[in-house]
Amino acid sequence: MKKIIYLLAIAITLIALRACTSANSENLPVTPPTSEAVVLDKFANVAPTPPMGWNSFDAYDCRINEEEFRQVVDYMADELKDYGWEYAVIDYIWWHPEPGNWDTPRRFGHPNIRYKDNGEPLFPEYITMDEYGRLLPSVERFPSAADGQGFKPLGDYVHSRGLKFGIHIMRGIHRYAAFKDTPIKDSEYTAADIAEPWDTCKWCNHMYGVDPTQEAAAQAYYNSLFELYASWGVDYIKADDMMFQDYHKGEIAMMQEAIRNSGRPMVLSLSCGEAPLARADHLVDHSNMWRISADFWDEWDHLRHSFDLLNAWSAHREANHWPDADMLPIGRISLNGRPHGPERMSKFTEPEHYTLMSLFSIGRSPLMWGGDPLSTPQETVDRFLRNKEVLYVNQQSTDNRQVINHRGEAVWIATDPATGDRFLGLFNLKEETSRIEFNFEWEYLRDTYRIRDLWAGEDLGNYEGQFGVELPAHGAGLYRLTRVAEN
Repeated sequence: MKKIIYLLAIAITLIALRACTSANSENLPVTPPTSEAVVLDKFANVAPTPPMGWNSFDAYDCRINEEEFRQVVDYMADELKDYGWEYAVIDYIWWHPEPGNWDTPRRFGHPNIRYKDNGEPLFPEYITMDEYGRLLPSVERFPSAADGQGFKPLGDYVHSRGLKFGIHIMRGIHRYAAFKDTPIKDSEYTAADIAEPWDTCKWCNHMYGVDPTQEAAAQAYYNSLFELYASWGVDYIKADDMMFQDYHKGEIAMMQEAIRNSGRPMVLSLSCGEAPLARADHLVDHSNMWRISADFWDEWDHLRHSFDLLNAWSAHREANHWPDADMLPIGRISLNGRPHGPERMSKFTEPEHYTLMSLFSIGRSPLMWGGDPLSTPQETVDRFLRNKEVLYVNQQSTDNRQVINHRGEAVWIATDPATGDRFLGLFNLKEETSRIEFNFEWEYLRDTYRIRDLWAGEDLGNYEGQFGVELPAHGAGLYRLTRVAEN
């Protein structure tokens, strides 16, 4: 009897639910219209894996020109594209014909601009800008930008080589646009409606912040910027002065909205760091990658700190949203003594190079190479930037996390979702050679595993219970563990 009553109750419930669904079916489509679904997909899935590419800053500072950039693009297409390196990014002040040729009290070669007391630049002819206050590439440095073409010819060239094109921008509106009170394209507003003279970058004096409380005017300005970038074929925006020292929540959200309004998907990469961990949810909601570190250079202390940063951000790493440990200072950097220290090959030792690439791979940081491809030895590129097994860990692994970091020994673990294999990173953070051990019980790995050295490309044999290796000071190893038998 109880069973009959139970079945009747289920039947009545199902009938009621079906009636309710039918009554509201006109208002609740099963799927969105095809066009809307496509739009949502192309913007939401712009960085399903950590972006990989090259950025001009570490080697060229703000001084790269079109000839040099095209040569880098050719190199990337010939030597790196097949390994996943796809973004070619021009860093800051591409609108100035001779940036970095003067000094400030704070920084040798830092490209601040001098202004008169009334706010007018001393040399306005050095500021390449259209009638709407939008910065344009300097024709002296980028000749293909002549006749109002902007970066489109260069973007087309990057795409013709099978790569993607990126540029750096500073948050806000240029001070010269504010001085001239330029109109904001396709709106009733002008620069004076949005410029905040009291809101300037702490280390670069070019821009005024945009007032996010003037929502319509501010969004119209950012829409006009990203409309321009979309017309150039830009795929990647590195937006600077977004998070440190002040967190500019309003302008971050407006940039993301402007990308959607432009109709062209673009990776939104936020700088500089360290990003505030308390803003993690907002960063995930409004950007594709964000700097978790200050400027990262070829110094052991910087690399050592990266362990703490990547570990702290592990819970906020997901497809299309990546904590960014900054560029890879590998190879020849700081050409002509700028932007940081003398021109040099990276000061990282060989073991530190392995630690850098192993940590950034198993920690799934975006990989943006900063060295000069035109003068870095090919051996360095082959060894550290073209190992497909190592790069696979960066691009495809999941459940990436630190297991231990204690007394100069660090262990990271991850999973290959395609096979169930585990990836293991062993790191010697000490000042002397040391044996670094992984106890299988830490991860409840109670079977026999075949272990492969990903850097050497060699199988090391079968292990159960424990695995350890001798590593030089500041050195690392990266391994694949494949289960071969159950115990």
